[in-house]
Amino acid sequence: MIKVALPVAVASLAMGSALAAPVTYQVDPGHTYPSFEADHFGGMSVWRGKFDSSSGTIVLDKAAGTGTVEITVDTSSIDFGHPKLNEHAKSAEMFDVQKYPTAVYKGTLTNFKNGAPTEAHGELTLHGVTKPLNLTIKSFLCKMTPMSKKERCGADAAATLNRADYGINYGEKYGFNMQVKLAIQVEAEPTG
Repeated sequence: MIKVALPVAVASLAMGSALAAPVTYQVDPGHTYPSFEADHFGGMSVWRGKFDSSSGTIVLDKAAGTGTVEITVDTSSIDFGHPKLNEHAKSAEMFDVQKYPTAVYKGTLTNFKNGAPTEAHGELTLHGVTKPLNLTIKSFLCKMTPMSKKERCGADAAATLNRADYGINYGEKYGFNMQVKLAIQVEAEPTG
């Protein structure tokens, strides 16, 4: 009986780990800052800024090589490090944060290598417009942290978009390049 029970128990454990449920991670707003680079006057300089407030969830199944991401950014938290420019960016001429208080990215984690996604395929809703936007995930790591004693996952992702495609075309008539580079640092911990 023991000879039969042991292989069954081992098989059950192996199947249980192979069928592990996806894990939901809550984005840590204190360690997540979508940032960007935007042209000023057609090559005169590059302005850099970030959004100070974001939230979201990431669902990850490392064993299956699947996952999803949903991030919501508070557009009124835009920060160029220049108060006058911040106010202009929030105005109806640009982000129009009164009318469009959030930007939302929803995507599917893809192209897993060694249990880590290298891309996210999805859509960005910005300024009331939804367009496809794929992210390149430059680095992705999950590990236990000494502070929380929980597994924390973090990533560095990047993409380029044309802001005029989203109706944010201020400066185009002055020769501003509408291409914007995004760099997104994100960290998240399991819920519950």
